[in-house]
Amino acid sequence: MTTRRTGKGICHEGWCPIERTLGVIGGVWKVLILRELLSGARRYGSLHRTIGGVTHKMLTQQLRELERDGVVHRKVYQQIPPKVEYSLTGLGIELAPILKAMHSWGSAREPGAAAFPELAAAVANPSARRSRVAAGATR
Repeated sequence: MTTRRTGKGICHEGWCPIERTLGVIGGVWKVLILRELLSGARRYGSLHRTIGGVTHKMLTQQLRELERDGVVHRKVYQQIPPKVEYSLTGLGIELAPILKAMHSWGSAREPGAAAFPELAAAVANPSARRSRVAAGATR
């Protein structure tokens, strides 16, 4: 197994699954993309607006990598104007407990603050749409 971090084919026994997981979800943007998609299918523009701070180039690259790794499904609608929608695959939905664990760990280390309430809601109920998305964002 080659890791992006080291570029070497050696993986310490017992740590290979962790490195494999980091290879798929590693980086800030992928975790934020997954967080958004836990609440349901989203269009590219909606993802770009809600994530904030990510460039178009980086968002496109990260979505392509997640699609390549089988975590995200890209559905293209043959219409004018073109419409593309992203959603989690079964493999992507399996990552929800990992995000929940990350949320719990981060919440425990931020005393007095409700850290990441949107992630908590999305992880607790992946099929629910967040109210601000339902209220105005076009999918």
